[in-house]
Amino acid sequence: MTATEAWVRVCAVEDIPLLGSRVLRRAQDADIALFRPAAARVFALADRCPHKGGPLSQGIVSGDTVTCPLHGWNIRLDSGLACAPDAGCARRYPVQVRDGEVWLSLRPAARADAEAPAEAA
Repeated sequence: MTATEAWVRVCAVEDIPLLGSRVLRRAQDADIALFRPAAARVFALADRCPHKGGPLSQGIVSGDTVTCPLHGWNIRLDSGLACAPDAGCARRYPVQVRDGEVWLSLRPAARADAEAPAEAA
């Protein structure tokens, strides 16, 4: 893949277990966990909890969160943000589902806290 390619096909939606995950192994970078909380919804996060680096792909998916198997942190699948009272953010990657196929951008999405609108003064 060249740096100019934005999206790559990674698998069929059915290759990711419903309420489960699949890991995209990367030789030079951090692995990416693909999560499927609903039939045609897929999210992608770095397979590393922001707390102690636990493998998020081994966590329990419930609704739009995954629970880290090491210390029980809940991470939002849509943003990568840890749920309060915990704080931290797992890198997230843009995902598209096209005709039953999962497409992934290997360029990390902007951090959720950076995307939030500034509060009025």
